[in-house]
This record gives sequence, C-alpha cells and structure tokens, in this order.
Amino acid sequence: MIQLPASYQEYLAGKEERFVQTVRPILMQSAADQLHGVRVVYNHSGHQAHLDDSIPFGTIVEDID
Repeated sequence: MIQLPASYQEYLAGKEERFVQTVRPILMQSAADQLHGVRVVYNHSGHQAHLDDSIPFGTIVEDID
C-alpha cells in the first residue's frame, strides 16, 4: 500500500473530512509516482487538486483561482 509522505500527512491533519476526500486521491497519486508535487486551488466552487510538474515531490502549494 502507498503511504503518504509526512509532509502530506501533516497538511491533511486537522482539515475537514470533505476537503481531505477531495485532495487525498491526488496526494496518493503523487506519492505513487514520487515525481511531482501537488497544487491545491481554491475557487468559487470549492477546491481542486492536481499534480504539478513545477512543484517538487512532497510539496503542496495552495493557490487561488
């Protein structure tokens, strides 16, 4: 089973369950390939997360759309 790096686990700690359910699949994908970090975008309809090849693995960047 794929384990999230400590930085991802710390990021999720204390977050609302709905947010975690939105972001966790992308964090798991990042952890599986260990190539890219994750960008979490806050927009008017909620949150989106995606892999970002400009962000190093293990790093999460929050952004506003």
